[in-house]
Amino acid sequence: MSQGTERESWGPYPLILVGAVVGVLVTYFVDPRWGGFAVGAVIMVAAALRFAGYGGHLSIRSRRTDVITLSVFGFVLVLTSLLLYNNELKALILSLLAG
Repeated sequence: MSQGTERESWGPYPLILVGAVVGVLVTYFVDPRWGGFAVGAVIMVAAALRFAGYGGHLSIRSRRTDVITLSVFGFVLVLTSLLLYNNELKALILSLLAG
């Protein structure tokens, strides 16, 4: 086996992993709203990095599928964290969806 001929590209994977761990710790120790917001933001950063071509171990499927999946999941987490204790915003969104 040759050494150094083929290197594994980790890319932004450690940055995203550390951000997700920090978000989960913030959720547990500080506030679920801020932790959910942090995890959602980190996932949207992962989507932006994947869109820009920095795949590494983040590239599981095609680029389009990864970007869409990560973007939607990150947006839903951020939206959920914003709606967690905000009854006025919940009522507004439900009234918009009701028609």
